[in-house]
Amino acid sequence: MNNIKTKQLVTGGMIAAIYVVLTVLAAQFNLASGAIQVRFSEALTILPVFTVAAVPGLAIGCVLANLLTGCAVWDVVFGSVATLIGAIGTRLLKNKPLLAWIPPVLSNMAIIPIILIKVYAVPDAWWFLVLTVGAGEVLSCGVLGLLLWRSLKNIPAVKEMK
Repeated sequence: MNNIKTKQLVTGGMIAAIYVVLTVLAAQFNLASGAIQVRFSEALTILPVFTVAAVPGLAIGCVLANLLTGCAVWDVVFGSVATLIGAIGTRLLKNKPLLAWIPPVLSNMAIIPIILIKVYAVPDAWWFLVLTVGAGEVLSCGVLGLLLWRSLKNIPAVKEMK
């Protein structure tokens, strides 16, 4: 029992660390924030299909990444909540991995435009921001996330994670 908890803790920590590194990398190319966001780290939101440890790992990774990239406090809080909601939704769809990328897209489309308008005073219309954030999330979670899922799904060690 203790061994399983240790593995989950380590797995969650590694996922958080990778999320941070990928977000900081995207920030170097101005892709991690703004109306159009393509965070490479959001591809990791497919990982709850493989392990429950990914849910807190993604949330903690998002908090740390947002802090390190200089996001406003409300962005740190509610952006991370969007990632957590998406990760929980992905976990609930673990048996339907081809659909599991959708919850993070929807949660970010619903929450991030509000943050951009209220916190950063982005003047664009809400629907425009929903579409631009959604487009970035489809690229990150849908395209990259499904490529990641396809790459990992047949690896024996990953199959054992559940």
